[in-house]
Amino acid sequence: MYQEPQKRKGPPPIVFIAFPLIAWGAFTFIPQILKGGILPRSVSGNSRLSLGDKILMQSQTTAGKQAGVKAFAEGNYKEAVKNFRESLQQNRNDPETLIYLNNAKVNNDNSLQIAVSVPIGTNPNVAQEMLRGVAQAQEEVNAGGGINGAGLQVLIANDDNSPDFAKEVATEFVKDPKILAVVGHNASNASLAAAPTYQEKKLVMVTPTSFANNLSAFGSYIFRTVPAIQSMAAPLAEYMVKKAGKTNVAICYDSQAPDNVSFKDEFVSSFSALGGKVVPTVCDFSTPTFNSSASIADAVSKGAQALMLAPHIDRIDRAIDLARLNTGKLALYGSTTLYTFQTVKEGNKDVDGLVLSVPWHPDTNPNNPFSKNAIQKWGGAVNWRTATSFDATKAIMSGLQRSNTREGLQQALRAPNFVTSGASEDVRFLPTGDRWNKAILVQVKRQGNDYRFVALP
Repeated sequence: MYQEPQKRKGPPPIVFIAFPLIAWGAFTFIPQILKGGILPRSVSGNSRLSLGDKILMQSQTTAGKQAGVKAFAEGNYKEAVKNFRESLQQNRNDPETLIYLNNAKVNNDNSLQIAVSVPIGTNPNVAQEMLRGVAQAQEEVNAGGGINGAGLQVLIANDDNSPDFAKEVATEFVKDPKILAVVGHNASNASLAAAPTYQEKKLVMVTPTSFANNLSAFGSYIFRTVPAIQSMAAPLAEYMVKKAGKTNVAICYDSQAPDNVSFKDEFVSSFSALGGKVVPTVCDFSTPTFNSSASIADAVSKGAQALMLAPHIDRIDRAIDLARLNTGKLALYGSTTLYTFQTVKEGNKDVDGLVLSVPWHPDTNPNNPFSKNAIQKWGGAVNWRTATSFDATKAIMSGLQRSNTREGLQQALRAPNFVTSGASEDVRFLPTGDRWNKAILVQVKRQGNDYRFVALP
C-alpha cells in the first residue's frame, strides 16, 4: 500500500497506497572531459537545481543515491547509473532517482533537455506526484530510442510554490540555451509569476496543475494540460443542484490562491445560473485568524445545506480541519486541489462523501496503458497530478519530434492539428493554450479500511 508523508515537519520515507488515490547563482557549461564523458553544467552552487549532481528530495535518500549524485557530479556516469539503479532497487517509487538515472544514461552532446519545476521544499508529496509523471514519460521515450534518436534529460528545480523563487527559476531556465521547454509550475501563483519571463524570452511552459483563469491566453508560449477552470467548476455545480438537491451553499476558499479564486468564481457563476444560492459567509483559508468552528457555525446558522472547499495546495490542512468540525452537518464539495492522499489519510471518515471535480481518474479510460504502467513502475496507482504531468511531458516530446528548437516547439504545439496520446485522453490545445478536455467527478467513499476517491457515474 502506498503511503506518503503527511506533514512538512520532517522527511519520512514515501511509499504508495493503492488508488484511489497514490543560494542562487548562475551555472555554466564546463566542456571538461572526465571519466564518463563531458561534465554536466555545474549546479553545485545552486541548491535549487539538479540534473543529477545533488539530492533535492531529502526524504528520498539512500546510500546508493548519495553515491550516484557524487559520481554524476564527477562526470562518472557509468558509476552513477550503477548507483542509481541500486537505489531504485531499495526504493522504486522515488521519481527523482529515476530521472537522474535516465539523465546519466543519455549524458552526451546529442541529448535534448527540458526542465521541471516543483514545490519540493513546501509540498514534497505534490512534487513527487508531478515528478512521477515526468519520469515515466522520460523513461518511455528514452527506452523507445529517444526523440528522433536523441535521449531526453530533465533538469529538476525546487520552487517551493513561491512566486519569487518561481521567477528566479524561470530566469535561470531561459538563460540556458540547452533547455527547450519547462514542465511546471504547480500552484497558479507560481506559474503566473514565472509566465512573463517564459513569454518574453520565448521558452515554452506547460503547466500540468495550474488552473487560474489568468493563465488562459496569457501568451503564445504558455500552455497547460489541465482543462479550463470553467469546465471543471460547472459540472460540480450541476451535480450539486440537479443530483444532490443542494441549492444553498457556503463557500470557504483561499484568497491567496489564484487557481482556487478562479474555481470559486466559476462555481458561483454556474451555481447561480442553475438557481442555487450562495449564503453570505466570510471564510478565507489564507487569513491568520481563520476559525474553523466559527465558519461552520456561521454557515449552518444562515441556512447552508452544503460547504464548498477551495484551499491553496499548501493549506489543505485547514480544509481538513473544517471538515472534521463539520461532523456531517453540511454536505462537502471541493475544488480539484483537494484530490490528494493527504485529504483521505488525514480526513478519513470526516471527508466521507466529499465530491470533487478532477481532470483525470484511472477509471476514465481503463484501456489506456498509462495507469497499468504506473502501477508497475511505482508500486501503486497515481493521481491526476501524475497523469497531467505525464501529459505535459508527452506533449513537449511530441512537439520536439517536429522541431528541437524553442521556436519550432512552440509552433508545433500551437499547430491546429497537434495531437498526442495522453494518460487517458489525447492531448490537444485550444487557441488559449488550455487543454481540450472535460472534468470527472469523484467522491470519497470507504472501501475496506480505507477512504478513497471513486469516480461517479
